[in-house]
Amino acid sequence: MAKLKVLLTTEGTYPFHQGGVSTWCDILVNRMDNIDYTIFSVLMDPFVTQKFELPNSTSLIKMPLWGTEEPSEHLSTPFSQTFLSRKRTTTSNINKYFIPLFEQLVIEIISPVKDPKKLAKIILELHLYFQYYEYKVSFKSEEAWDAYKRIVLNYVASKDSNLSRPDIYGLIQSLGWLYRFLNIINTPIPDFDVTHSSAAAFCGLPCIIAKMKNKTPFMLTEHGVYLREQYISLSKREYSSFLNTFLINLVHSITSLNYAYADQISPVCLYNTRWEKEFGVENERIKVIYNGVDKDVFLHATGERPSHPTVVTVARIDPIKDIEMLIRSAAEVKLHIPNVKFMIYGSVSVPAYYDQCINLRKALELEETVIFVGHIHNIATAYKSGDIVALTSISEAFPYSVVEAMMSGTPVVSTDVGGIKEALGNTGVLVPARDYKKLAEEMIRLLNDPELRRSLADEARERALANFTIDKVIDEHEMSYNYLASKAKKTEKNLLNNEKKSSVTEVVKPSYTKESLVIQRTWMERGLAFKYTGYYEEAIGCFKSAIMESSDTIIVPLLLLELAEVYNHLGKFDLAFNEFEKYNAYQRILSA
Repeated sequence: MAKLKVLLTTEGTYPFHQGGVSTWCDILVNRMDNIDYTIFSVLMDPFVTQKFELPNSTSLIKMPLWGTEEPSEHLSTPFSQTFLSRKRTTTSNINKYFIPLFEQLVIEIISPVKDPKKLAKIILELHLYFQYYEYKVSFKSEEAWDAYKRIVLNYVASKDSNLSRPDIYGLIQSLGWLYRFLNIINTPIPDFDVTHSSAAAFCGLPCIIAKMKNKTPFMLTEHGVYLREQYISLSKREYSSFLNTFLINLVHSITSLNYAYADQISPVCLYNTRWEKEFGVENERIKVIYNGVDKDVFLHATGERPSHPTVVTVARIDPIKDIEMLIRSAAEVKLHIPNVKFMIYGSVSVPAYYDQCINLRKALELEETVIFVGHIHNIATAYKSGDIVALTSISEAFPYSVVEAMMSGTPVVSTDVGGIKEALGNTGVLVPARDYKKLAEEMIRLLNDPELRRSLADEARERALANFTIDKVIDEHEMSYNYLASKAKKTEKNLLNNEKKSSVTEVVKPSYTKESLVIQRTWMERGLAFKYTGYYEEAIGCFKSAIMESSDTIIVPLLLLELAEVYNHLGKFDLAFNEFEKYNAYQRILSA
């Protein structure tokens, strides 16, 4: 049985950064032997160090958003092709083909009312446009700048606008975001059996293009709620009112697009489904798949329990993890348990926030109590080194740190956010977010009661073994992939059986002779000659005559591809898409 080919798309995570999402990706890529993965990684810049080694069978497509001079630097496009694309992108062609699509794109993005189907069509047509014309020349043309200013300023002046009037910096910055983020659609997308996005974010765009172009089934996993996380992130940035609203509208557009086109949405906890349902996702498209960990790593980890009371936290140093709450609670705990230690394992994600934490620790005179250990490779040993594990996040989905602690046999005290309650059940202690005094109270209770700690730890380990193992994660993902791929094939067969009267299926009846085959090839050769000399309309006539001459030969799919390419040259993207659809139908018929 042939392996399924799956495109797994990531954003700011695997294989270039540590974290829960990357851990999840690495489990899939290394443990699912029946799947051939290609990783499409959206990253901030091309200079980041790869943190995870990929198996030999796994390909990697890098898509840096910043740090490149040319938008095609990450592509293996021959120079000659890049040169010709740039040469073709004249002012006339930009005005004729790019600006109408660009204007529709901007209107869709700045509008607070979203139309995912309309946006998907625009995205696909832009993707087809950029296969022939140059991305940077189009986006950075005076025509694009003039159109952008006109659309935004007219919208701001309208009564329905939710945007404040921008200054020149706001206009330039917002257009720059479009230029950077949408470079994703400038990247060719190979054929796959299933696409799988790790977030309802920009990394879902390749999956949506594949769905629109080839009807490739699309699976979406949500670890956190992307839109909510962007709201939280923006609240800490000092953007203008215009830029804040613009960026939220942009993210809202992309999130809506992902939700609308995903065949299966698999959040890592039930908590996240509230947002998906708010966006109109039907229950039948939602299938929760909880995160899981390698039980052998944590059950059999070695490590001695500390001689003094110890609280362990495993989290990156980031405002969303609210390490300041942990430090404040440490001061309260120390008043009752003077020899307590707080060990924080995790890399610094936000240096400025780390500085805040260090200053707070100093102000509370906790330099000997709160220890920032940094990143550790043997994380199982870290869990074993504490009497309790504390998590103080203000936002989470279904964090690995909680499940890992449960599997390690260390009781958990956590803020009650996201899907943490689903993970812990009744086997841990939950407190309100930001309530450091309540957190301290519960930690003191547990540190003073070894029997309660032992009871909670045993129950948590049993719960983790029953529900949150890697084996279960792999089984559910493999079933999902196979289901989506087989459903797509079944749908294709049904469509073919139901479309016998269509123009596509009528032309496949055996009818050619040697004479008609010679005539067909003659028409094809003429069409190619016209195409290569730039006489595209004449080429279309020749290719169509060739198809009409003999419609049951192996040449027909090639002719359909040539027609699609010529229509693409002319900027007639709807017609190009139709020829792609006919080509795909022929391929299905010939392989049936």
